Amino acid sequence: MRAVFKADGEETANRYSISEWWLQPGGDGPGAHSHETNDEIFWVIEGTPSLLVDEEWIDAPAGSCIVIPAGVTHDFANRTQALAGLFNVFIPGGFEPKMPAIVKWFEENS
Repeated sequence: MRAVFKADGEETANRYSISEWWLQPGGDGPGAHSHETNDEIFWVIEGTPSLLVDEEWIDAPAGSCIVIPAGVTHDFANRTQALAGLFNVFIPGGFEPKMPAIVKWFEENS
């Protein structure tokens, strides 16, 4: 999984954050989680990633838009043999300071 940050919370006064998330074939996302006070919007820019929304996995082809309300469990993965890319808007922004903890969690649990 590779993240490309386009606009972080610091740049937007924490109103929103924008990023791209790229998954290699067979790649996993961050793991199932939720955000108590943040909504997320995912726009599929390439491939057909699978997104977990609550308890349902959705195979979302390029051009799909998936909205995740605050408090809803979600995740994403690439179950295909092609690269998959997601454009993400995180509202309100400011999750980037938590990224070192996320990276550490992946290192310890992967």
